[in-house]
Amino acid sequence: MRLTTALSLLAFAASTVSAIPEGLQIEVISKRDTCNHKTVKGDKISVHYRGTLQKDGTQFDASYDRGTPLSFEVGSGRVIKGWDEGLLDMCIGEKRKLTIPPELGYGSRAMGPIPADSTLVFETELVGVQGHDEL
Repeated sequence: MRLTTALSLLAFAASTVSAIPEGLQIEVISKRDTCNHKTVKGDKISVHYRGTLQKDGTQFDASYDRGTPLSFEVGSGRVIKGWDEGLLDMCIGEKRKLTIPPELGYGSRAMGPIPADSTLVFETELVGVQGHDEL
């Protein structure tokens, strides 16, 4: 009886936790002490970022340089998969470093200054979630 209950609890826990895709590395740089809302799929978020190539650190894009964060619906496929997954469960004001392998980025195709099969590194900062102002 106890084994059945334990296995049922483990199965339930596994079904409620979303897995981070293989190869995606998420490092929390800073976070707030309090958080009223963590990002979920479907949230319209605003993110400041700086993107570099892992191989040599070359910067290929940065919203900070433009002074305007990128806004999009997270989890909707409008950005690379590494962002759609790496920016979930995040609070406004939190900063993360995402290391994204090619299969969760642009894959085997070149994209502007980004060579094919590149591992990408993004410094990200969640600055807003539509309908959930905290700062």
